[in-house]
Amino acid sequence: QVRLVESGGGLVQAGESLRLSCRVSGIIVGFNHMAWYRQAPGKEREWVARITPGGGTDYGDSVKGRFSIARTKDGNTVHLQMNNLTPDDTAVYSCRLVYSGRDYWGQGTQVTVAS
Repeated sequence: QVRLVESGGGLVQAGESLRLSCRVSGIIVGFNHMAWYRQAPGKEREWVARITPGGGTDYGDSVKGRFSIARTKDGNTVHLQMNNLTPDDTAVYSCRLVYSGRDYWGQGTQVTVAS
């Protein structure tokens, strides 16, 4: 059973940093395409960052230069390092996995940035 669990959210001041983690279980072999999304109240879900099986990365314009995505060496955990946070970054952040042609999502972790 494929399962994703996010952690690391919390309350921070503007200008501070957080690192989110997404732990994947139920996949034994290989790396997979993974991404981070976020959704604020009353807003549509927004793509934030992605990492390919080969380790390539890409970012949305709103976070480019401030956020970075990376895997652990075993491929079972993906991190999202978030620097220079602003109140506009406040949202529930969710991890997405594409595996065997299907999407899998974690429950999400809340990030709140105080002005």
